[in-house]
Amino acid sequence: MERALLVRHGESVFGARGLATGKADVHCPLSERGAAQARALAERISGEDIDLCVTSELERTRQTADIALAQRSVRRIVLAELNDPLYGSYEGGPLDAYLAWAHANDSAAEPPGGGEARQRLVARYAAGFRRIVDRPERAVFVVAHSLPIAYVLMTLAGLDPDPRVPLVEYAKPYVVSAGELSRAIARLEGWCAAPTW
Repeated sequence: MERALLVRHGESVFGARGLATGKADVHCPLSERGAAQARALAERISGEDIDLCVTSELERTRQTADIALAQRSVRRIVLAELNDPLYGSYEGGPLDAYLAWAHANDSAAEPPGGGEARQRLVARYAAGFRRIVDRPERAVFVVAHSLPIAYVLMTLAGLDPDPRVPLVEYAKPYVVSAGELSRAIARLEGWCAAPTW
């Protein structure tokens, strides 16, 4: 890989209602607004050369990629490493309730009901991005979720993972070079080896 376009999916029907879902088998398509965001994304990237599209397993990322690349023949792969968190008992409930739990607990804590600890989550995202940066394709279009993209952007700004992570804008592409993504991965892996919270 030489460069990647990192994009959060368009607004989903759960996202429009402020609900959390990280399960791949939950039906959660784009909302009408999300589909419009994906169409606008198609216009924004129309001049970009794209050799490979990578999505998470979740419906909203695959649907965003379908719309954004509708007129193109681009090879596609799915990486489960880029999926949203598993929220445990917060699945399907208000995202704010999960965030309140997350802000009150350290990164090794697992959300009740089989949720995913954030230390494991950061490691999973680093592994997913490493698979992308090692790809032979030159330009890779990555449609994922707010959290993995936010972690990359934070590390590129010189910040480690934090309990409070800013949301990434829907359907906005962020271009990163292979060198930048490699540096982000190394910082995420370093934090996993010695978590600070």
